[in-house]
Amino acid sequence: MTEAMILADILRKHLIMNAAGIFFIACFINALIKVRTVNLKEIAVAFPGGACNDSQYRKIQRFFKDSALDLSMIARLTVELLPVKNEDWVLTIDRTDWKYGKFNICILTLGIAYKGIAFPLVWFCLDKRGNSNTKERIKLTDRHIEIFGADKIRCLTADREFIGTEWFRYLLNLHISFCIRIKDNFLVANSRGIPVPAKTLFRDLKIGESKILEGCRTVLGHQLYIIGMPLPDGEYLILVTDKDPETAIDDYKLRWGIETLFGCLKTRGFNFEDTRMTSLPRIEKLVGLSAIAFCLCHNAGEQLNELRPISIKKHGRKAISIFRYGLDEFRGILLNIANNINKYKIFLRILFQPLDISFILLNKP
Repeated sequence: MTEAMILADILRKHLIMNAAGIFFIACFINALIKVRTVNLKEIAVAFPGGACNDSQYRKIQRFFKDSALDLSMIARLTVELLPVKNEDWVLTIDRTDWKYGKFNICILTLGIAYKGIAFPLVWFCLDKRGNSNTKERIKLTDRHIEIFGADKIRCLTADREFIGTEWFRYLLNLHISFCIRIKDNFLVANSRGIPVPAKTLFRDLKIGESKILEGCRTVLGHQLYIIGMPLPDGEYLILVTDKDPETAIDDYKLRWGIETLFGCLKTRGFNFEDTRMTSLPRIEKLVGLSAIAFCLCHNAGEQLNELRPISIKKHGRKAISIFRYGLDEFRGILLNIANNINKYKIFLRILFQPLDISFILLNKP
């Protein structure tokens, strides 16, 4: 049994589509992990089978052009792979963009914050560069609610781009709690009701100190709590939230996980900017397959770290990220699959159900 068939047998329990489609996804994920780039010509080289590289490349192109891929199904699989699926979620929203020639690629993403990273849930491509607008944010959040509902959302975190009267109203009407940063020169009411730049209300603080303003203040027409603190670079971190201001700063820190996710999908992992696709629906499919590979590698790294912890450098940070730890282990197995086929079987089973991970660390094939 080939490695693609082994992965396909597991994916069949989680993906509702024809056998050929599931087998293709398994081949693609394994090839992506091997070559560490979403460039389809490179992936074609690592595809299994006796066909020449050009034939494999055309097969991959046909999949992205003609095959339907239910991204809500991918989102559910992501949650199945998520270690905290039974807890309430802190969601984080952001975008990543770049140019390929004259073509703009911008991916707006909503993910679950988890231990310094985010697991991608829903996304779509925008035909532009720059900030998203309220309509686009609502569309993305509606897609999440359609799949998972709103009950499991403990908090939504976002950076300064994601503010607006209508956007805040939308979240409040759905009882989605949020913790969002605003610009430090944003006008808010002081204790006398006079609009002033927000940072002036926190100038009495030393770096490292934070303060919750007394009571709710009017922000974009809504009564919200305001929390702020000065930063070492001279800027101010100022947050608005509809409840739980005491936990706002800690909640907001989780937002950075989505930036780490983008790094894993791009230069530190699958080099997403190598794609030569310009069709937005095809790019969304590519994100979906990359998301599965990301979740598998991150889970692998976390499991491995429990048994064989990553070394800590003098600066106090890990020598390698959890994701990269799992990716490198995965690649090592796949690139020497003839000697590691049994190890590969156990490795995949661990990621989908609890097992003793020490089995996969045996050097015996």
